[in-house]
Amino acid sequence: MLRKKALRKIFITTMSLFIIMTIYLIPLTEKTLETNLEFEYITDLANSSIYLLDDNNYLVKTKVLLDNEKIEDNIKSIINNLTITNESKFPDQLKAIIPKNTKLKTITVDNDLVTLDFSKELLNIDEGLSVKLIEAIVYSITELDNITKVNIEVDSLPLETYPNSNKKITLPLTRDIGINNEYTYNTLDNITKVVIFYGEDIDEDIYYVPVTKYINNNDNKDKIDIIVEELTTSYIYEDNLRSILNENVELIDKEIVDSDLFILNFNSALFDSTSILKEEVLYTLSYSVFANYDVNTISFEVDNKEIKTITKSSLN
Repeated sequence: MLRKKALRKIFITTMSLFIIMTIYLIPLTEKTLETNLEFEYITDLANSSIYLLDDNNYLVKTKVLLDNEKIEDNIKSIINNLTITNESKFPDQLKAIIPKNTKLKTITVDNDLVTLDFSKELLNIDEGLSVKLIEAIVYSITELDNITKVNIEVDSLPLETYPNSNKKITLPLTRDIGINNEYTYNTLDNITKVVIFYGEDIDEDIYYVPVTKYINNNDNKDKIDIIVEELTTSYIYEDNLRSILNENVELIDKEIVDSDLFILNFNSALFDSTSILKEEVLYTLSYSVFANYDVNTISFEVDNKEIKTITKSSLN
């Protein structure tokens, strides 16, 4: 009799524990499913880039998330991020550049051309930053797929000069205006314009800074040769900018295939001391190549062995 009672108590206790565990596990399972769904939603958002000012007045490439279906709404989001407000979600060393209280009155998209009509507050910019202002707007908007040209208006009138400057503007604007322009040529003969990306350490992260260099190219070098040479040998006079390439890196060979694939073959110095190809090296070179060549894919090789393939869309 005592044995039966003991077994009965054990059975009741076991069943009770099973029921309690089941009750607690049901909401936990639901919560996990919700988290997974939220993660999938976030990863489906589109990445784009905008260009913000650092403490040395260089425009820095900065990632943003765009979750709008209409291109006009994404443009509005980009301009909002570029406009000075009392709140900022970016590191303290990065600042918006469009003057405070500037309103974007209308947005017109016509194929690859975007026309932006701003309120007169856009003109409330220091003369020394007026060129940076236009560069930031043009380069940020043309990060969007299939957008290559930008018209800028103020109160429905085309902008004819840089704000607070006599320097003329020819509309529509494209990336041909350059960004963070640096003029290092000695004569007006054989000038080549090349965009090179450097690294900048901000809040323990690496950001990328494009510098458009105008240099004498008397040897008629390809732009990729200039890029590698500048990133491995040139002296950077700004303390905040640095090249991430080892000075011993050499470009052995290069080839453009079918006007879309750029094959770059380097020596083993492209690796770090542990024989790893750093992400920063890939980004520096890839951003620089895509800024200068109309290709969509880069194949990185070391001593004729393919190491990594990067597409333009994967960097956005």
